[in-house]
Order: sequence, then C-alpha cells, then structure tokens
Amino acid sequence: MFSIGDFARLGRVSVRMLRHYDSIGLLRPAAVDPHSGYRYYTAEQLRRLNRVIALKELGLTLAQVQAILDDAVDVAELRGMLRLRRSQLEAQLAADSARLAGIEARLRMIETEGRMTTQDVVLKPIAPVRLAELSATAPSYQTEDIGPVIQPLYPELFRRLEAAGIRPSGPGIAWYAPAGEPGGEAVVVHAGVTVDVDPDPAAGVAVVDLPAVPAAATVIHHGPMDEAEQSMQVLARWIEENGYRADGFAREVYLDYCPEAPEKGVTELQLPVRHG
Repeated sequence: MFSIGDFARLGRVSVRMLRHYDSIGLLRPAAVDPHSGYRYYTAEQLRRLNRVIALKELGLTLAQVQAILDDAVDVAELRGMLRLRRSQLEAQLAADSARLAGIEARLRMIETEGRMTTQDVVLKPIAPVRLAELSATAPSYQTEDIGPVIQPLYPELFRRLEAAGIRPSGPGIAWYAPAGEPGGEAVVVHAGVTVDVDPDPAAGVAVVDLPAVPAAATVIHHGPMDEAEQSMQVLARWIEENGYRADGFAREVYLDYCPEAPEKGVTELQLPVRHG
C-alpha cells in the first residue's frame, strides 16, 4: 500500500484533495492506522481516482460523480462521455478563436479610423451576371455568424459543378439578402460563381441572374474576408459624404480567391447606391 503522499503523487492530485474525497466518502483510503491516523491506499484505487478526475472534467459535481461511480459506470460508457465532452470543448475553442479573431479585426479598425481613406472608392454601373450558387441562412450579418455558413458552401459548390461538368466563366460572387420578416437579423448567404449555362436541376445548384446595377459604390479589399469590415466602413463613409444611400444587396466579387492563403485574397466589395 501507499501513503497518502505517495498516492497523491502517483495520481497527480493533491493530498488536500484526497483528504476531501475521504471526508465526503468519494474515495476512502484502503486502511487507516488506528494510532497515527495515517491513510494508506492501494494501486487498485488509482482506477477510481482516474474516473473521479475524468468525470469532474466533464463538469459534473462531486455528488454526481459519486452517484455515477457507485452505479458502476463501465469503461465504454465513460469513454463515450469523455468523447462528448471533448467535442463540446473543441467546439467552444473554435467559437472562442473566431470571437478573438473578430475582436482583433475590430481593434485594427479602431486603430486605423483616423487613417481610413475614401479615395479608392469607385462609383460605377454593374453589368448583369449569371451565377451558379448554393445558399444557406446565417443568424446575422456578424462576421462570426457569416463565416461558418459561407465557408463550406464554396467547396461544395465547386464539387457539384465539377461533377456536372460545368466550368466557371468568371469570378466567384457572394451576395446577401435578408431572411424572413423585414427588420429581422437573419440573412440568406448566397455563394455563387459566374457561369454561362442554362439552369439544370440535375446539376444540384441554383442558376440565378443578378440584375444590372445602375450605380454601385465599390472598393478593392486586400486580405482575408474576416477583415472586410474596415473596407465596408470606407464605403459607408464615402456614401454618406457624397450624398448617396444604399439601394440593394451588397456583393463580394472574388477577383483573386485564395482559400489556402486568405491574406492574399483580392475582393471587390460592391454596394448599390442611389442619390439621397
């Protein structure tokens, strides 16, 4: 048997923790010296200790842990619970990473507010264009909501086009429209690419015609799309300073689409406008 200190080192826990587990009946020592009161544990008890620690990591209370262990949860059940918790933590980590990226992008915008220029904005008409596209709904226009929705659409779009033998005839174009009732936050994300084909249900993609736009404020954005808010705010300033109003759905024209290196991407942002 092992002293409480040795057992704590073997189990990678604190002596204080083992004493607490003993006091609540969660992990009793195998023996207690009646004269000194020293606690002693066996190597077999490491199995229960491992399960206690694992279940705590799932977010369970010690009372819940004890109830589960007393019901003799088998290894397969415990493994399943741990895998579920791992998936939850991975999802949370991904969400936190996306949120952190959004904060950093917003900080960069704040830092450059005094240096943002509208000189690169171009007012021009936009010709009609035919797109093959897939669409999905995002909860809002926030970057952290749009990104996870649009990112898987393009690989699936190109996969379906290749299977149907359809070759793009121009750049990818994404556009956005409100979903549901007016004033709601949800947005329909359309991920498209320019094509020169007639609609074909067998292709598994929608073929739509975006109409001509008499006037659009446009600007070239360099870099990843999760930093496009800065360029959109340049457009907003230009529109306001020149007496225009937004008049339609924003479009993103991917002039140089670099999924493997987003920082090298070149995108034209287009916003239809009309005089105030």
